[in-house]
Amino acid sequence: MKTGLALSKSHYYSTHATALRAELGKAISREQMREFHTKQAWRHFVVAVRQFLILSAATWALIRLDNPLIWLPVALVQGFTVFNFTVLLHEVLHHNVFQKRHRLAERALGFLYAVPSGIAPSQFTRWHLDHHAELGSNDDDPKRHHLSPKRNARWYKALYATPALFPIYFRAARLESSTYPAEMQKTIGWERRISILFHLGVLAGVWWVWGGAAAFRAHAFPVFFIFPIAFTLNRLGQHYDIDPNDPAKWGTLLRSHWFWNFAFLTSNLHLEHHYFPGVPFYHLPALQRALGPFYARKQMRWQTYRGLLYGWIVENKRPHSDWSLV
Repeated sequence: MKTGLALSKSHYYSTHATALRAELGKAISREQMREFHTKQAWRHFVVAVRQFLILSAATWALIRLDNPLIWLPVALVQGFTVFNFTVLLHEVLHHNVFQKRHRLAERALGFLYAVPSGIAPSQFTRWHLDHHAELGSNDDDPKRHHLSPKRNARWYKALYATPALFPIYFRAARLESSTYPAEMQKTIGWERRISILFHLGVLAGVWWVWGGAAAFRAHAFPVFFIFPIAFTLNRLGQHYDIDPNDPAKWGTLLRSHWFWNFAFLTSNLHLEHHYFPGVPFYHLPALQRALGPFYARKQMRWQTYRGLLYGWIVENKRPHSDWSLV
């Protein structure tokens, strides 16, 4: 059981991945390593501006258009766009925006990206960095310990793709953040209140000006019904189909595809990100191509979202297990 300030983390991944790091160092040349780790802020901001433009255009369309044949697909885009602000926040916390660190700019960007998805940037940062450090641990990885389904039932796993995700996630976040220092807990608390007030303000403003139906289409439906689908699908491609006995395979290997690279801002290439967290998202497809021979030598299995959904729901596979086994 975790107690105190959670200062006794095991650094599980680093203690088990020494050989893997050596293998990866041989698989990627130093020149490639420098190229992949080069940060180009303009490329990040081109994507960020695009996401805000998509968010604005989708919001306008959802307010103005009430034909379900139009607004339902637009709401799908809106929900995935809201989710993708967590991907942009993820780039910030790994210092993958600027070539050199800019503390104030990164803090501002963290807020900017966290608010649309309703999360506290400090909580997400600590949670995610602990996830990296403790990958493979049943107890110290907060995602695995608090968020992964403990009941392997189809109906329960399906709840993660519904509005039930929010109480599930915030319960997990509360349990983990209760182990943080008191000052950090205070920071997380006011950050979360700002995000909640922002969303309530947007919902109330749209309702006041354009009515309840427009507020449902433009905010409630994308956030509460589409965001959980995007979240769950993305998470399926992270660490659910793995080989627990090989640290190189503690992430799910998803082949780069233009559609999913766009839909998830290449966060679908999650295994590569864990290998090299300092590589910005726009270099991940090239990194995967460079790692092709390494994957072949390790006889690693390629997955698809279709295969993951089939294994997760139809075959009722357990999270964090080898799905190739009967």
